[in-house]
Parts: sequence; C-alpha cells; structure tokens
Amino acid sequence: MERVRHVRRDDQAATLLSWTAALPAHSLVTRLARLGQWTRQADRRRPWVLDLAVVAALFVLFCLPDLFPHDGDGGPEELLRMAGPLPAAGTLALQAGLLLPLLWRRRAPSAALALTAAVFLVQSSLGVFLRADVALLVALYSVTLHGRLRHLPWACAAAVASLLPVAARVSDLVSFWEALFFLLTAVTAAVALGLAVRIRRAQLASLRDRAVRLEIERDQRSRLAAASERVRVAREMHDIIGHNLSVMITLADGGSYAADAAPERSKEALRLVGDAGRQALGELRRMLGVLREEADGPELAPQPGIADLAALCARIRAAGPEVVYRTAGELDHLDRGVQLMAYRIVQEAFTNTLNHAGPRTRIDVSVAAEGPELRIRVRDDGRADTAARPRHPAEQGHGLAGMRERAALYGGTVDAGPAPGGGWVVHAVLDIAPPPERAP
Repeated sequence: MERVRHVRRDDQAATLLSWTAALPAHSLVTRLARLGQWTRQADRRRPWVLDLAVVAALFVLFCLPDLFPHDGDGGPEELLRMAGPLPAAGTLALQAGLLLPLLWRRRAPSAALALTAAVFLVQSSLGVFLRADVALLVALYSVTLHGRLRHLPWACAAAVASLLPVAARVSDLVSFWEALFFLLTAVTAAVALGLAVRIRRAQLASLRDRAVRLEIERDQRSRLAAASERVRVAREMHDIIGHNLSVMITLADGGSYAADAAPERSKEALRLVGDAGRQALGELRRMLGVLREEADGPELAPQPGIADLAALCARIRAAGPEVVYRTAGELDHLDRGVQLMAYRIVQEAFTNTLNHAGPRTRIDVSVAAEGPELRIRVRDDGRADTAARPRHPAEQGHGLAGMRERAALYGGTVDAGPAPGGGWVVHAVLDIAPPPERAP
C-alpha cells in the first residue's frame, strides 16, 4: 500500500507539471498551480478545515452586509422595501440555518441540501430576502459534486420548488417568467459546474489508477524478463560447466587408473583434462562478457552448431566411451538457433552418459532432418544399474529439464528413459519448418 501511495503522489506531481507546462510560462500560473496542489494536500490531511473556511467566507461575504446594512450596500431598493422587517437575532438565526448545514456538504450533501432548503422555505414564508440564500446554490453544487447521481434529479426538483415562491413574490417588479428564468439559470450553473468538476476529478482518478496499473505491469514484466534471463543463463552455465566437468572427471579417473600401468596414457589424459578446462573457461568468459556491461564490448564467438558435433564426439571418445556419430539430411542450412539447440541436447546427453554409465560404454548418436522435423537420438549401452539414473520426473535434475525447455522453444519434445536391452536413450524432436507466410 505504501508503494501505491508513493506512486499516486508522484503521478499527481507529474500531472501538475504537465498542466503547468501546457499553460503559458508565467509565474502567476505556476503559483496558482502550486497553491491548488497545497490546498488538496492540506484538505486530505484535515478535511474539516476547508469546510469551515467555506462557511466563514460565505458569512463574511453574504451575511455581514445584512447584519450591518448601510446606504451603499447595493441591491435593488424595491426588493429591499418588499422585505419585511426582521430583528438582528432573527436574521442571524436564518443565516446560521442556511450556512451551518454546509459544514456537512461533502460528507452528507443530500442532508445538507435538505436542511438548507427547509430554512430557505421558512425565510420565504416570512417574506425576507437575504444574501445568504446563495447557500442553496452551494448546497446544490455539493450534491452534484459529492453526492450520488441518482439523488441529483430530486435535488434539482427540490431547489426549483424552493425558488418558485421567490419568483412569484417578485412578480410585481419583474415578469414571473423572467425571474424564474434567472433563478433556473443560477440552478443550471451550479449543477453544470458541479458536473464539470466531478467529471474532471473522475478523469484524473482514472489516469492515476491507469498510471499505477502501468507501473505495476512494467515491474511485473521486468521481473518476468529477469527471471527468464536467469533461467537461460543457468541453463547455459549448466550445459557448459556441467559437460566439461563431467569430461574432466572421467579423464582424471582414467588417468589415475593408468598412472602405474601406462604412464603415457596418464599424460594424455592430463592433457585432455587441460584442453577441456581451457575450453570451459573460454566459453565461461565469453558468456560473462556478454552479461557484463563493458565499454569495449565482450569478445564474442559463434555459438556451436551441428558442424561442431564431430569435435564434441571426438572429445567424448578421448574420455573413454566409444562414440558412433551419424547424420542424415540437409543439416548445414538449418537455422543457427536450431543447430545450437541440437548441439546442447547432444552435449547434455553425453554428460548424463558420463555421469551414470561411465567411460566403458558405447554411444550411438544420430541427427537427421526428416521433412519439417529434426530428430536427435542418443543411446548408450551402459551398465544395467539404471537405478542410478533419474527415472521419475520429480527425480530428474536440471539436465533433462533444460533439454525439454530448449526443445519447447522450437515446438519440440524430448523423451528420455531406459532403452530396451539396457542402457539409456534420449530422443528429441525439433520443429524446423518455417513459419507460414501471412496473407497480404
């Protein structure tokens, strides 16, 4: 909630700046805008102060001239002569009855209008005219601005009914219809002003809510993008580091076994361990260079593709397994993204084989382009202890999940499980068909 409040305050400040920017650049306009913003903030903190200030201003402007009349107070002399004599206490009581209900003009506008109209009718029955009668229009304006819209027709009808006796009383001075037209014009002006302010406030509230929603949606999109990028980076790191570490561990184990019997094989294993480590370090540096914001830019290299599978198979052979690699179809013309997906799937399948089947196994790899699909099949005939392999989706690690996520990017699927007769098989299908052309 605190975040929403801060966003709302910032949005109001931005709205104020947009208003002042659209208006002529004058110091008076800026001061009035700031005064309006300060008034709204003060009203949110202490709403009763503004209501009291409105009543006090009406009392000073419209009540004091009737309490202390003098020759230059203005107004038609005929109308003043028609008003019956009323003591100061009675005048003050009527003025209080007209103005005091306005203290509740925002919290209970309909009740305030009803009380004001009742006092106005009592005053009209006494034949008294007061400048404080303007409170009836203020109460009608408050009903239009703060009240329920379904109460507005009844409020207008009550105001017009209260003004009809006034129009009839002054018919000796002016025409009844002229007086009624003037009074109805005042009522229409009060209602129109209230509707205009109410619609404007509703528009601003809608804009503020929309700004808050857009802010929340932008934050959500940012978080989703960051989460997606984290998943992609984690998948790449797993493929690079996990595969090379598996190769290095297998080579190190083989070198330790051959250290006494065949020292040359041990040296060769150590050399291959160093090559695998340098390759992993190079790929890791390139990835970190892409993620790191550097002024000179990272040193980039082409992502591996299907053409690099032969070198990958050679590295796996050096670790011990017998690898048979077959291809079919036009593979060199495939999209680079599809080739990268195929390379990573085969790489992860090799990693799982080294982790679970060991170096003394045979791996058959086939990559074939068959119509709109690219079929990848990796099978090993490793040991029969398949219990060490993941068999249930809940028990699978990041490798198989990463392969399925990669295949899903191209509308494909990955199936992995025990092969008939022993071993493990990974079968992936990627969609390589070009998207259909849209009709013009």
